Amino acid sequence: QTFTVVNFLHKEKTTGIKRMSLASFGPDQFDDDWNELGTAVKDSGAQTGTNVHIRIQQRNGKKTLTTVQGIPPEIDFPRLLKAFKKQFCCNGTVVDDPELGHVIQLQGDQRQNVRNFIVSEGMVSDQQIKVHGF
Repeated sequence: QTFTVVNFLHKEKTTGIKRMSLASFGPDQFDDDWNELGTAVKDSGAQTGTNVHIRIQQRNGKKTLTTVQGIPPEIDFPRLLKAFKKQFCCNGTVVDDPELGHVIQLQGDQRQNVRNFIVSEGMVSDQQIKVHGF
């Protein structure tokens, strides 16, 4: 089975064959991530201290624009935008604002789609996302 991994932090795309077994892991590799109660000890990879704001703006008529700001700066914004556009079937752009940093603009109301995508990719936790709008 072939799979594709897109890493938004390191700007890499890896394709390979998925073959893994438990025998390939060391015996103590699992002990570091879990305590004796069975709960995770390490962070899930989500950034801490940053809030991602997802807003909607009304354009003319029924047209809307979704803006996403506050994504950590180490993320590859063009690659993230490409994934958004492909996943949500919409157009978009990255605007570089001197005060707000990189702001992603998407056509249409994509607030819940962006929220689900960012959380599923582990960029930020669900508590760090603020959804604004009507």
